[in-house]
Amino acid sequence: SLAEQGEHALQQITSALDGSKTDAVLCVAGGWQGGNAASKNFLKSVSASVSQSIDTSAVAASVAAKCLKPDGLLVLTGASAVAAARGTPGMIGYGLAKAAVHQMVASLSMDGSGVQAKVVGILPTTIDTPSNRAGMPSADFSSWTPTADIADKLYAWAAGSAPCENGRLYTFVTEAGKTRVE
Repeated sequence: SLAEQGEHALQQITSALDGSKTDAVLCVAGGWQGGNAASKNFLKSVSASVSQSIDTSAVAASVAAKCLKPDGLLVLTGASAVAAARGTPGMIGYGLAKAAVHQMVASLSMDGSGVQAKVVGILPTTIDTPSNRAGMPSADFSSWTPTADIADKLYAWAAGSAPCENGRLYTFVTEAGKTRVE
């Protein structure tokens, strides 16, 4: 269950921290699921998307509420395609899950949320990973965001060497192999 997963994660993290607090909690879990309401595996894709995006973000939020330093950073992963769209008819489960993550960022960044740190969302398009390359071998990789570019920005935010705004959703845009954050 989600509650059991959350408790397990919290126990493991609090044990590793040994009474200390951490600078950042980064939830970069996720996965893409396609399908519309008529698709054979529609409900399966919705369930997978909820598990991959909403459940992992909820666990990260719970951990952040208990383990983050007051000036720390919680990062959740949304999706630029969902933020820019009025709907996602070809990927309904994915769209609803990522929209929920965007809402979670907004809610967690507010007073009274239980998280006493900055909360931001990252909205990548396609991340340049081995599994994405294997799944889309003929794609234009120069428009895919390298994982190192995301990691560098998250580190800069967590270390305080680059500013980030509480509650904001940041889009990672890669064109011709160059990534910018908007």
